[in-house]
Amino acid sequence: GRAAAVGLLLAARAVAGLEPISVGIAIAAASALTGYLSYTDLFCRFAECCLEEQRLNASALKLELEEKLFGQHLATEVILKALTGFKNNKNPKKPLTLSLHGWAGTGKNFVSQIVAENLHSKGLKSNFVHLFVSTLHFPHEQQIKLYQDQLQAWIRGNVSACASSVFIFDEMDKLHPGIIDAIKPFLDYYEQVDGVSFRKAIFIFLSNAGGDLITKIALDFWRAGRKREDIQLKDLEPVLSVGVFNNKHSGLWHSGLIDRNLIDYFIPFLPLEYRHVKMCVRAEMRARGSAIDEDVVTRVAEEMTFFPKSEKIYSDKGCKTVQSRLDFH
Repeated sequence: GRAAAVGLLLAARAVAGLEPISVGIAIAAASALTGYLSYTDLFCRFAECCLEEQRLNASALKLELEEKLFGQHLATEVILKALTGFKNNKNPKKPLTLSLHGWAGTGKNFVSQIVAENLHSKGLKSNFVHLFVSTLHFPHEQQIKLYQDQLQAWIRGNVSACASSVFIFDEMDKLHPGIIDAIKPFLDYYEQVDGVSFRKAIFIFLSNAGGDLITKIALDFWRAGRKREDIQLKDLEPVLSVGVFNNKHSGLWHSGLIDRNLIDYFIPFLPLEYRHVKMCVRAEMRARGSAIDEDVVTRVAEEMTFFPKSEKIYSDKGCKTVQSRLDFH
C-alpha cells in the first residue's frame, strides 16, 4: 500500500508538474492507501505550506548566529531571545517588530537571511517571506499615498494567507518619511484589523541610520580601554530610538511606530574591526570550499580601509567587499 502511494505521488509530480488538482488527487489516494499520513502532511512534502504552529529551533539559530555573524554580540543575543520568546508565545499581543541599525557590511542583511531561513525553510525564496527594498519598491516621493495603499493591501493579503508571514524592509534610511506609518495599525495591540489578525507576523527593518551614533559609543568604549563585548543594549537602544526618530533620513522620522512604542527592539550592529574582517575572509573561503590560507586572509584584510583616520580601528565597509576582493587572490 505504501509503495503504491509513493508511485501515485511520483506519477502525479512527473505528469502534472505539481499542478495542484492532480497532486491533490494523488495525495488523497495515497492517504487512503497508507493511512499513515494526512492529506496536509503529504501535500506539504511537495508544496510549501504555512506551518503556523511550527516551533523555532532555538539551538540551531543560536549556533548559526554564533558561527556566521562576527563581532555582533548584541545582535546575536537580542535576536535569539526576541525570536525564541515570540515563537514560544502561543498568543502574542502584537507582531514582533525589530529594527536593525548600523553601517553597511556589518551583517544586517545577512542576519535577516538567517532569520528567514530559520522561520521558513525556503528562507528569502519562501512564499511567506517578503522583502521590500526602498529604492526599488518605493522610489517616487510624489506617490507616497499610492505606496501606502499598496503596502497595506499587500501585507493584509499575505497575512490572511499565512499568519506567520515575515516582512523585511531594506534601506529604511532611503524610505520616504510617512510611507511606513501606513502599516502602523498592523503593528499595534489590536486583536484584529478588518477581520485579520497580524499578531503572529514578524516585521524587520534594516537601516544604516544610527550608524554614526553606534560608532561613537563603540569608540568611546575603545578609548576608555573597555571591551566592545562590555557594551550592553541599554547603552545604545535609547540613543538609537531617539536619534532615528529625529533623523529625517531614517525612514522612521517622527514615525508613529516609535511614538507608540510599536518597535520591540532597536538592535545595534557595531562597526567591525580588523580581526572581524579576517573572520569574514575565512568564512568566505570555507563557503567556497577552499583551504584557509592565512597569508591571503591577511592580504585581503589589509586591503580594506579603516577609520577614524587617527586610530584606524573600524572597517569603513565592514565585510561588504570581502567576496569581490577575495576573487583577486
